[in-house]
Amino acid sequence: MTDAATTRMVNEASEAPERIARQFEANRNQIDALMKRLAAHPPRLLMTCARGSSDHAATYGQYLFELHAGLPAASLPPSIASVYDARIDLSGVLFLVISQSGESPDLIAGAEWARRRGATVIAMVNVETSPVADAADIVIPLHAGTELSVAATKTYLASLAAIAQLVAALSGDAALSRAVAELPDALARARALDWSRAVGFLKDATNAFVVGRGPGLGAAEEIALKLKETSAMHAEAVSSAEIMHGPLGLLHPGLPVMVLGQNDATHQSVTSLAEVLTQKGATVLPAFEGAGGANALPIVAGLHPAIAPIAMVQSFYPVASAVALARGHNPDQPEHLRKVTKTN
Repeated sequence: MTDAATTRMVNEASEAPERIARQFEANRNQIDALMKRLAAHPPRLLMTCARGSSDHAATYGQYLFELHAGLPAASLPPSIASVYDARIDLSGVLFLVISQSGESPDLIAGAEWARRRGATVIAMVNVETSPVADAADIVIPLHAGTELSVAATKTYLASLAAIAQLVAALSGDAALSRAVAELPDALARARALDWSRAVGFLKDATNAFVVGRGPGLGAAEEIALKLKETSAMHAEAVSSAEIMHGPLGLLHPGLPVMVLGQNDATHQSVTSLAEVLTQKGATVLPAFEGAGGANALPIVAGLHPAIAPIAMVQSFYPVASAVALARGHNPDQPEHLRKVTKTN
């Protein structure tokens, strides 16, 4: 079996800081042109359309657009377009399709449907010549390079980076713009952090929770998905605001719970929840500023709250690979999965 440090998944994830630095520079002109277009025709709503890891990037994007650009955001179930062809007026809507391959039939249908309904369609794709890109008004390439591991890593991180660059430009938020410029360096530092203490708690687990809130919820969703994809583990992502509304009934002594938090208005509630879960017997693996104890996962301190979740996912990917190998799975080629999912 492949060594945890040399899996294709880990090697590709480790490319993200350098790939994203190139992405920012390469996309500068596209972002400037889009800003001029939106200044002339300001959107009334952002609508996202994505599946899998890309949909988790969309969750992150919805928070950023609403918090920093003041633009209401909603997620479109792709079947509304691909199956139902719903008659919805999308005039004035900024329709964001996120897809690594750009080949999923339902996302192609979504982009085509949105244009027919009057939306301005943006495609964030890693393959610029893909059908999704062809169906869009504007293409923002991810520039992640070829990704051969079935489970997305660097393309997911590149999607978050592209969203952050777009929102920083649209919002004019100087602090966010500075944080975006520093993102490649932050990811390089996150790449060097050791989260391997989490492997011992996850490798024999049947179930796990991954908790986040705000911009960190998309990161929690991505981490839970990677544990499912690569380790065949039942891992559930849940908002820290929702865990007391039912999911807490699944808690049992020793249940691994990764708790992610960024230093924003949600910080106190997330840290308080970590204490409650610990008191109830869960094995809490906290990843937030001020976390203590033997199980705390190291983070890059002082990051802008829009950037911190991206860094946490960068630190996590080697854990997913190591857990999969410890459970007898190949993280590069998970059973039953393939790179391009042909959902209609």
